[in-house]
Amino acid sequence: MPEKVEPGRRLIADNRKARHDYHILETWEAGVALLGTEVKAIREGRINLRDSYARVEQGEIWMMNVHISPYSHRGYAAHDEMRQRKLLLHEHEIRKLLGRTVEKGLTLVPLEMYFTRGRVKVLLALAKGKQAHDKRETLRRRDVDRETRAAVKERRRS
Repeated sequence: MPEKVEPGRRLIADNRKARHDYHILETWEAGVALLGTEVKAIREGRINLRDSYARVEQGEIWMMNVHISPYSHRGYAAHDEMRQRKLLLHEHEIRKLLGRTVEKGLTLVPLEMYFTRGRVKVLLALAKGKQAHDKRETLRRRDVDRETRAAVKERRRS
C-alpha cells in the first residue's frame, strides 16, 4: 500500500523492524513535542526508532523507547536520550486509538519519523503482532518475489 509522499517531506528515521513484526492496520500522522536540542540532534540523524512504541495515558499519547542521541554542539543544555515524548493528535483521533488499543489488544507503533515543512512528524501505526509462522511466510514471499524479478530480468537479456 504505497502512500502518497508529499513534496518537501524528508525521511529522518524508519522502523523497518516494526513492518516485519506487525501487521499494519491503519496509520496516522502525528506531531511530536520536542526540545530544541532534540530537533537539532534529529537533523544530524541521531535517532533510532527500533523497539519503540506508543501508549495512551490519561487522554494523551506518549512515544516510548525512542533514542535521540545528544546534539554534538550542545553547551549546558542537554536532553534525556530515552525520555517519553508526547505525540500531538486531535482529541477524536486519540479517543479512536484508545478504543482500538484497549478493545482489540492492538499496539501503537511509530513507523517513520520525517520532516514536513520544517516540522518533525511521526507516522504512527495501529498494528497487530505477527505470529512466527506469519513472519516466515513474509520472508518466503519476499524471496519468491526476488527470484521471479531476477528470472524476468534474465529472460529480457536473452
